[in-house]
Parts: sequence; structure tokens; C-alpha cells
Amino acid sequence: MKETRTGITAAAAAAALLLPLTACGGDASADGDGSTVTVTVGYQSRTINTVTAGTLLRSLGYFEKRLNALGDGRTYQVKWQDYATGAPITAQMTAGKIDIGSMGDFPLLINAARGKQLGKPTRLVSVTGYNLRGGLNTIVTAPGSRLTSLEGLKGKKVSTSVGSAADGTLVRALRRAGLDPAEDIEKLNQEPAVGASALSSGSADALSQFVAWPGLLAHQGKAKALYDGARLDLPTFHGVTAREDFAKRRPAVLEAFLKAQAQATDYLRSHPVTAAEKVAEATGLPAEAVYLYNGAQGIATFDPAIRPQLVSALKEDVAILKDAGLTGDVDVDAFVDDGYVKKALGPAEYAERLAAGPPEPAGEVWPEGARETLAFTSPTALLKHMAGHRDAVRAAYVPDATTGTRWFADRAVWVADGTALLPFVAPETAQAYLAGHGGARIITYDQALERAS
Repeated sequence: MKETRTGITAAAAAAALLLPLTACGGDASADGDGSTVTVTVGYQSRTINTVTAGTLLRSLGYFEKRLNALGDGRTYQVKWQDYATGAPITAQMTAGKIDIGSMGDFPLLINAARGKQLGKPTRLVSVTGYNLRGGLNTIVTAPGSRLTSLEGLKGKKVSTSVGSAADGTLVRALRRAGLDPAEDIEKLNQEPAVGASALSSGSADALSQFVAWPGLLAHQGKAKALYDGARLDLPTFHGVTAREDFAKRRPAVLEAFLKAQAQATDYLRSHPVTAAEKVAEATGLPAEAVYLYNGAQGIATFDPAIRPQLVSALKEDVAILKDAGLTGDVDVDAFVDDGYVKKALGPAEYAERLAAGPPEPAGEVWPEGARETLAFTSPTALLKHMAGHRDAVRAAYVPDATTGTRWFADRAVWVADGTALLPFVAPETAQAYLAGHGGARIITYDQALERAS
């Protein structure tokens, strides 16, 4: 079979979507008009950018409570099905076994294409978490790797999940660096956990993945950042998709889900530390890694509103998937339907949420045993606090001086520019800063602490 430009056959990609069809699952349409309705929700517990439609929502029980309050004489049962990626969710949806699912922007497009192809159309009905610059995807290498730029990946093995948003970041980043994603690297199509193991064992030289894998591996000391996806300055997000037949047949159920999602979003904003700990408990992820993405100043901004910038990004993503042989043309405008979430929230609240944007980047320190974090407007102020409280800090986060992507303070690349101390996620971003600022130089984290104290 002829290989696509991503290094995986188009036939294999299609098969990957069809294989999970035999998995267990319910079908909300199978209950007829009886008194018991089963609603099946597909989610990715460890893809923590989707927690307001998955892990956190499930733990809070908001969806079940709203279904019980419908008062239509029916009994509702929610089945939550957890997957590692979006592909099996799409397969189950097109088989009529999942009613509502959440996944990343590239899998959403594959979801749209497969639904149309099989006569089981789906619709994008809301957004979970997003980053307008693309900071949710990161390329990492092993801690001892000598790689410092994308150009160094030529001839190397890079693990990613083909068809995912992280794969899209890898393809775009390599092209900007002057490399051919199909010819200049050996791409390993692996699930995130497999790719993480490959990186640790040395069978992969780099790993391009989505939230929360890069931050998790960095926190564990098993990886270091090579490329910050926000350097692309292209939005990336995760969203909620629903089967069209389900949405038309059970509009009250979908509305209850979207209201519950908005409620979970507000909970995350009001209780970011508690929310991170709930997600950590449900997934086994360290709460510090969860908070990196989902915290008050996290990489992800959560809101169910479907922003025009995100729809535009989807349209740009189609070309990447077509080039990889994973989809044909996708009618994004037909796939996106913000009518459901607008109705659920009401016109005024929806407009208000659309008008709001991500918070201004700031540093945060999470003290040991604290239920709230401390915010810092400058990296130097955060470092000064850290220097005096090293043994009393659970985690510290700083925003990249160029992209705003936040990272663990002790894993960041630090630059001294006169009296200024500036953090960067990846060495390539730091080097780009040095090129335009004579006299600036890279220093260690300990040296940055010493300078700030």
C-alpha cells in the first residue's frame, strides 16, 4: 500500500477508526419511547483539556442532576466511556453507540468526515478548553537529549498520534523549520502512553503530544520541551460533538448536557485547585500537572462558546488532514452548530462568554497544603518568593516571555537580560530571543533564583 505523507497508510488510518466498533456501549436510540433512556458519553479522562465535558463533569454529577430534573416522566441513565484518543469515540458514534463525545480539533474534523461518509452526521456543539496560540501541544525530548531545535530532528524518530492535534503541530512546525514531515523524520504512530514509553526507552528521539502528556513528562523529569506549539500562533482546542440524529431526537438531553458543561466550567474557574485535585484523583495524574493546563492561569482557557477564531482554525486544519490522506473535503460550516449551546446558555450569557478572553499571563506558586495559589506579575518576583520558600512550594508556574505558554518554573529555560529574568518553555524560543537582544544569555534555574534573591 502507498504511504501517505504522514508515514501511515490511508487504509490503516481508516481501519483504526473502524476497529473499536465491537467495544461495549449503549445506544440512546435503542430505548424507543420507553420510560428509561440511556445516554452514552465518550470522553478522554487523561486529555484534561476536555474535563468540563468529561472527567470533572462526571465527578461533579451535574449532568445526571439536570437529567433527573427534566420532569418528563423518564428515567435517565448516563454511561461514561473513557478512551485514550478521539478515534475510538468517532468509531462508536458512527456506529450509534455513543451519543455525545469530546475530542481535539483534528479528531473533530475526522469525526465530521466519517459521520458524513457513513450517513451518520455529527455536529460540533460546544468547546471545552482552548488556547488561541496553540500552546496545548508540545514537542518534547528525553532529559539527556542534545537536541535543541527542530532542525536537529532530521533523520530522527518522532512519536505522535497520527490524525491528532499534536500531529498537526508536528507537521506545521517541521515545515516552518524547512523539513519535510514525510521524508525528513521517521514518524511513529503511537498512542500517548506508548509514545511516552518509547521516549523513555530511547526508541523515539522526540514526542509530539497533546495535553497533558508533555507537562506530565516534564513534571516527572522524563522529558524536556523542544518546541512550544504556541510558536505557530494558531488556535488549538477540544470540543463536544453530538450525533445529529440524537440531537434532533433528544434536544432536551443535549441541552441538559450543555448546561451542565457550562456549570462545570464555572466550577473550574471558581475552584481551580479543587478542580485540579478532583481530576487528579479520577485520572491518577499528578495534580501539579493538571493545574499546569487547567489552573487559574493555565495553558487552557475553558468556555463552551464556539469562537469564530476556532472555527477559522478548523478550516485551516482541513488541508493538513487532506494532505495526510485522512479525510477529504470537510464542510466545516455545516459541521459547526452553535445553536444548541446558544439556546442552553441564553443569548445574553452566550454573548458575554464570547466577549471574554483568556486571562493575562501571570506566574503562580502553589504552596504546600494551600487551597489557593499565589499570583505574581513578574518572573523575578516569583523567583524571589521561591528562593525564600523552596521547601514550602508544591509547584511554581511561569509564562513564556514570548508566547505566554506557562511551564514549570524549574523546567523552564531561563534568560538573563540585564536585570530582567525571563522564562521560556523551549530552548529554540529562548535562542530566538537571544538573537534579538545582545548581551542576554541563558542561565540555569538555580542561577535565576540566586539573582532574584
